[in-house]
Amino acid sequence: MNQKTMVRDLTVGPVTPLLLRFAVPIMLSNILQTAYNMTDMVVIGRFAGSAGLSAVTIGGDVLHLFMFLGMGFAQAGQIIISQYVGAGKREELNKVIGTLFTGIAAASFFLALLTFLLNRPMLRLLNAPPEAYDGARDYILCTAAGMIFTLGYNMVSAILRGMGDSARPMLFVAVSTVINVGLDFLFIAGFSWGAFGAAFATVLSQGVSLLLALAYLYRHRAAFSFDFRLQSFRPDPGVLKIALKLGIPVAIQSSASSISSLFVASFVNSYGVVASAVTGVGSRLSGLALIVANSMNVSSSAMIGQSFGAGKTDRIRAAFWRVFAVDLLFVSVLSVLMLLFPEFVFGLFNDDQAVLKMARLYAPVAAVTFMGFSVRSPSLGLINGLGHSRMNFIMGVVEGFILRIGLTYLMGVVFGWGIEGFWYGSAIASYGYGLVVFPYFFSGRWKTRKLTVAENVRRPEK
Repeated sequence: MNQKTMVRDLTVGPVTPLLLRFAVPIMLSNILQTAYNMTDMVVIGRFAGSAGLSAVTIGGDVLHLFMFLGMGFAQAGQIIISQYVGAGKREELNKVIGTLFTGIAAASFFLALLTFLLNRPMLRLLNAPPEAYDGARDYILCTAAGMIFTLGYNMVSAILRGMGDSARPMLFVAVSTVINVGLDFLFIAGFSWGAFGAAFATVLSQGVSLLLALAYLYRHRAAFSFDFRLQSFRPDPGVLKIALKLGIPVAIQSSASSISSLFVASFVNSYGVVASAVTGVGSRLSGLALIVANSMNVSSSAMIGQSFGAGKTDRIRAAFWRVFAVDLLFVSVLSVLMLLFPEFVFGLFNDDQAVLKMARLYAPVAAVTFMGFSVRSPSLGLINGLGHSRMNFIMGVVEGFILRIGLTYLMGVVFGWGIEGFWYGSAIASYGYGLVVFPYFFSGRWKTRKLTVAENVRRPEK
């Protein structure tokens, strides 16, 4: 493969076809990831019951809080690379990629250590039901031990997508999915390992995915401008500073959402294992809505990043509106289906009649949540592509702490609406992204921003 096939220029050509062409492999990757996440839930629900569902849900909530910190660093990697590629500075990529690899390895070790130290206090804060406590802890510890695989794979994917390649990450995920599904049935249905089996299957499959991704990068190292020499992994202070400047606000934004979700979960879990199981299934269903939203967000982020590096503001504006339109259409259809067939959808995961009865209450909450993703996706695509670290921080505070925690407490406790108040407060908070970013987009102030990657990098002429 030559260099041209490795790096795709997203700054030329019709916006919509190029955006969709880039988004489709990401979408397929997200479908596959959602498929094996939902397989965990289906298998655990069928063979370990509501307690198993609750354990995986709670364990996943705790783990996501720590993993989002590392994911922010990976997102920063995509922003940096896309802006360098757009500005025509490929000679800088060797030190950038080396710094990102070393940084994500250090972050994985640190976050795994934190998870091992803090998992018990977190489970107590979450009011984990006694039936689910041991399973949730097993899930957390096993997945934390394999955190390097998850974060490492996401970093490689961010590097590829920053260069305009969204197809290869999809292939790696496909292999991981097949392995994960097979191991789910072996460990959960065959060995009766419960939540631990779900976690172990995920760790092993993501380890294979990371190894395949690294092998691909090494084989085509010349085209990617990274030589894999030992000295190339030495962190570059300038790149590390930019990565932290971008990654920390992204991590705060993501972890704020996770922390606020844990706050909501602590109230929900106090209602017992059925409420916890329903909420867990609901979060997996939200993952379906996020398939398109996250795909369009990531693809528009890459296009906006490269276009921003090239100084093409009209292309940024077009990408923003295309993403909003595609997301709105998809979540509208999904919301209608959820409102019409809630028991059928939840019945795919668990046949407990108490769970199915509560599913009818959750259906409109899911619809409100889904619609919020249509404003969330273009908002994230814009600020991530621009490398707007301050806006990421503002969004994290507004959406996570002010709206989600404030609204859930107001509706669930102050108004006395109980579990429905906690659900609706969390769902409405998803619109916080639009409250911050849409006015910023309409103001046009983003057009005057400087490149994030380096002050001495000049944009090429339009």
